[in-house]
Amino acid sequence: MYHQHTIYVIVDAKAPQNNPITKKYSQFFLALVIDYDRDEIVDSECSATVGLTNRFVQSLFTGQKIDDDMIEENIRNRYHGSSQKALIVAFNEAKNKYIQAKAALSTST
Repeated sequence: MYHQHTIYVIVDAKAPQNNPITKKYSQFFLALVIDYDRDEIVDSECSATVGLTNRFVQSLFTGQKIDDDMIEENIRNRYHGSSQKALIVAFNEAKNKYIQAKAALSTST
């Protein structure tokens, strides 16, 4: 399904205690598939309790460059769920994890 030039990263962040995501999963998870030739997010998924939330979050990421500063701004401006902070934290952690993974990949080849 995903070509050889992709990296998968998954991270977690703390969501508010009263959030249904916390009750169901205990953490907020964000998974990204990133094309490392183009630094483009090709797919994403999060631990949402509502399918629409997952599809909306996917629309915030898919097709975007991982280092685009507008992603975080789009989350702040467009995603008004109770796990907004968790999503921002998870995205920044995923970006850092991706940078490390890509660096490790380039040193091993």
